Amino acid sequence: MSLTDRVPVPTSINPGVKNAKQQTMLDILGKPRSSFTQDCQEVTNPDLKALIVTDDVGPFRVTGLKPAVVDLREIFANVKSANPALYAALSTAGMLCARLVRNTTRGSISNHAWGTAIDIKINKELDRYGDGKVQAGLVLLAPFFNQHGWFWGAGFGTEDGMHFEAGDGRVREWHVGGLHHVTGGVTPDEVLRLGDRGPEVCQLQERLNAAGANLVVDGDFGQNTHDAVLAFQQQKGLKADGVVGSKTSAALGL
Repeated sequence: MSLTDRVPVPTSINPGVKNAKQQTMLDILGKPRSSFTQDCQEVTNPDLKALIVTDDVGPFRVTGLKPAVVDLREIFANVKSANPALYAALSTAGMLCARLVRNTTRGSISNHAWGTAIDIKINKELDRYGDGKVQAGLVLLAPFFNQHGWFWGAGFGTEDGMHFEAGDGRVREWHVGGLHHVTGGVTPDEVLRLGDRGPEVCQLQERLNAAGANLVVDGDFGQNTHDAVLAFQQQKGLKADGVVGSKTSAALGL
């Protein structure tokens, strides 16, 4: 089988790894810039800019958040040792890109905007977005990222197989290690909010539907999911802010 052959997304991926939540990124690293579009723009937050580096990570050079670049160097060194043919096939479509999540207008900031995500090519080919299949080489690559606490985008509601990003736990590890320009060392609460996406949002939507909502379970915390959370919070006498924190999670049985 060729590394670029198309295969179904494996059923068990990202073990123990959660994608980084929007609020986690904002609390720990701040907002990369004041406004966003679908196009790549410059990072203007001076604290974040001070943490952006350009360096060689093995198969190519990248520009991204310093601890993320360090992780990539270690990840690709492991790939080179274990699977030289896969290593030789790797290239990238980019890392740092201050924009919204593709195909959205709801204000969900891509983790590329913080330089903590990377899109990978296999033999110079990008995986097709959102078709439920992925390149065989990406299936081989994903465990190396998962072992470092990085999330594979094939696990999003809309499959994004080319995409890898530092997971929520990994970003929090960096934060505990001193990366806390915004929060001053206080570890932010883990919440789900408007703009988040991923398996946890699917679980949230399923629980809201069990409580009477009528949502499409697509892993996208858009306006309809936000409204359903508000309605549930009002029904349960909770603070109605549309943010799924510990009390709302407990009430939903998450």
